[in-house]
Amino acid sequence: MKFNFTKLNSKTTAFFLCDIQDKFRPAMPLFDSLIKNTSKLLKMGKALEVPLFVTEQYPEKLGRTPKELDISHACVLAAKTQFSMLVPELECKLQEVYTENKLTDVVIFGIEAHVCVEQTVLDLLNQDIRVHVVADCCCSRAKQDRRTALNLMRHLGGMITTSESICFNLLGNKNNPKFNAIRDLVKAVSDDMSEK
Repeated sequence: MKFNFTKLNSKTTAFFLCDIQDKFRPAMPLFDSLIKNTSKLLKMGKALEVPLFVTEQYPEKLGRTPKELDISHACVLAAKTQFSMLVPELECKLQEVYTENKLTDVVIFGIEAHVCVEQTVLDLLNQDIRVHVVADCCCSRAKQDRRTALNLMRHLGGMITTSESICFNLLGNKNNPKFNAIRDLVKAVSDDMSEK
């Protein structure tokens, strides 16, 4: 796939929060850092008015999205059993939200990097949507699974990035009228999830 790469635009970009759920907490060594970084990213996205789409994998058994993450502004919260986020409920909501402007970019983050995140990235790339994988907001139970998934998604055409990079990409300019709304958020350094 060959993309023309441009800066992100909040009107043509979606945030995908993939299956960050309470039951994963004990099994994920990076879970607390994931929550801290994702909370910051969600606040940035809300301030910049980027539509948010959330899924939960089999919530009856795996629990709900942790209370620390404010998803009150989500366009959809879809329960699923398939691994990819692209379930009918979410796809219908995408069509409703992106009627005037075509969806060109998805910023994805969540768990597990090598399962649900990776399969969603594959589906999006096959629809010719540019995908930005937020490395400091993705984890797996095993470090090698996370590392391998990030490498594979990069190889397939996904852009591996960070929450702070996404924020500044969306802002584009210090004079953006929304800069002051997120200045304090970017002052706090994200937790380093490279190889804890």
